[in-house]
Amino acid sequence: MLFSELALSEQLLQAVAEQGYHTPTPIQAQAIPVILQGRDVLAGAQTGTGKTAGFTLPLLQILQGQVIPQKPRPVRVLILTPTRELAMQVYESVRTYGKHLPFFAEAIFGGVSINPQIQKIQRGTDIVIATPGRLLDLIQQQHLSLAKVEHFVLDEADRMLDMGFIRDIRKIIALLPAKRQNLLFSATYAPEISALAEQILNDPVEIAVARKNAAADTVSQLIYPIKREYKRELLSFLIGNGNWQQVLVFVRTKHGADRLSKQLIKDGIRCAALHGDKSQGARVRALEDFKAGKITALIATDIAARGLDIDQLPHVVNFDLPQVAEDYVHRIGRTGRAGADGQAISLVDPEEAWLLAAIEKLLKREIPRVADTGYEKVSLEVTSSKPKASQNSAQPAKAGSARPGRSSPTARATAKPAGRRRTAKR
Repeated sequence: MLFSELALSEQLLQAVAEQGYHTPTPIQAQAIPVILQGRDVLAGAQTGTGKTAGFTLPLLQILQGQVIPQKPRPVRVLILTPTRELAMQVYESVRTYGKHLPFFAEAIFGGVSINPQIQKIQRGTDIVIATPGRLLDLIQQQHLSLAKVEHFVLDEADRMLDMGFIRDIRKIIALLPAKRQNLLFSATYAPEISALAEQILNDPVEIAVARKNAAADTVSQLIYPIKREYKRELLSFLIGNGNWQQVLVFVRTKHGADRLSKQLIKDGIRCAALHGDKSQGARVRALEDFKAGKITALIATDIAARGLDIDQLPHVVNFDLPQVAEDYVHRIGRTGRAGADGQAISLVDPEEAWLLAAIEKLLKREIPRVADTGYEKVSLEVTSSKPKASQNSAQPAKAGSARPGRSSPTARATAKPAGRRRTAKR
């Protein structure tokens, strides 16, 4: 199938072609015709499958067929997202595909001054992409009305629930007109998603382009069994020896992101940290520098697991495994996007074996292990459902603290594997 077969206007087809796309992804091919029919949709798709364009294109097409309201234009499309990063991604998608159409879109999210957003909204906008908190702030201050919304999109619904937005979502839904089109998109399924779908969707068409909670086939996955204190050394080696130019590294905590970033900088690796305590300006700069190739490694908490759309990102590393197995799917979904190949590597300490077991149970498969990591062999056999010891019991080694008989971190980052391995056990 080609995009030209999906009953899209010439303006939309031109915008799609300008992005180099001619063939829709499976989620786009299935969702676009159904949305154009005005049906409610419950869609499940892996991250990186093009679901944003899957609802953006048909909604723009529907607006194009309507009479343009007089100024100030009311909000006719509301797209709700869990994070600022995802809001900006969807906003850029709307602008990209709607560049030849006379519609206005605005992104509304917290962490920045509210005044410029108020000014833009007051001028009128057709499409609002928003995070729940800032949207409710604008509504409560009577700067924004949802009374004319005709199409409501809940993007990354599972992440919304994970982040505790269910009460805000219900408040927002209560402010919407009863007669509207509802589109719910989710990368993973949980009983809570089904319950939410029953509350807001009317006779929906269910679209699933892959099995639930599955990783993309374009992503190769590897496990490096290794003690926690050697993780940073191994990561530096993998980046340097592999000449990686772009790698997204996930850690569990904000403090851990800052610490690892400083350690890698000492190892001679250009990197930046990305987490919720960073200002919006700092987060934007970090993402722009990463996309532009100015930094090699972006060290992020799970705030970056959704909403990061980086073309041809080749590597994702789980420095820490996530506490929730479904988050593993979202993390590694940052690579292998739009049909490209990607590699996801997880550095797993024995204390994280129970987390790995939960991930493999979710995936219904065992992830291959690297037999020889160049370090002491460790077992990832699960001895209990959850360790009693504190997760802070073993801290990563400080950057630059070379152990007896080991080369410096900078040297290790550029050394060859043969020179790095020892016959003696560590």
